Amino acid sequence: MYSIIVVPPPTPEDEETSTQFRLAPGERLVFGRSVPEGGLLIGHDGVSRRAGEITAHGTFWTVSNLSAQQTYVVENPEGAGEHIKVAPGRLDAPVPFEFSRIVLPAAGDLLPVEVWAPRHDYLRGEDGTDGEPTAPAFSVDRTKRYFAVLAALCEPRLRGAPHAPLPTMDQVVERLRPAWPAASRTSVQWNIDYLAVKLRLKPGPETAEPGPRLNGKKESLVSLALRFDLVREDDLVVLTEPSGQALR
Repeated sequence: MYSIIVVPPPTPEDEETSTQFRLAPGERLVFGRSVPEGGLLIGHDGVSRRAGEITAHGTFWTVSNLSAQQTYVVENPEGAGEHIKVAPGRLDAPVPFEFSRIVLPAAGDLLPVEVWAPRHDYLRGEDGTDGEPTAPAFSVDRTKRYFAVLAALCEPRLRGAPHAPLPTMDQVVERLRPAWPAASRTSVQWNIDYLAVKLRLKPGPETAEPGPRLNGKKESLVSLALRFDLVREDDLVVLTEPSGQALR
């Protein structure tokens, strides 16, 4: 069974029916300007004759940069700017993203090669161990208003603008109004402070240590939430549906 799908850069000739390469674990795909039969041919003068090689594994893939000079970037289109760099000559760099885009710099152009890794393997059944279950790393309740506040802070970057500035307090209030008509600057700030303590970015009230400034807390909250998938794009529905009772 194949584990990854490679989609070549679009061309005027095949932009409607682009060829796809399906690789099973252990199979390799060479790409470049001049490749053996069965390889991914990229007809651009700025691409090396043998530019690189993709290797499929069970649930991930690796890429080798066979160029002598160009660094390749592998982007995660769903990862709010997440990417890795593959230096010239680097072999078998592992790529952990489910949806990826290899960006090839080519004489002023940036050519995208998309790679999909839809196969997921999960542990099934009980692990057979006794004792207390492991406590979750981050405990959030998606029915609470603090989660709606966190979703509103994360929304611009989840919508495909990974470097977007964080919304202002007034913008957060306006965004929350459809689901929370009584939202105000004071209540939103209270929930941000609560999140900073709940997610352990700020000492709790039992200590006398000072916390970071508000802007720093907002940036830290969004960074943490996006990095650990505490808020995903499908969670943004909480911004249009009534949330649970306000926290006390």
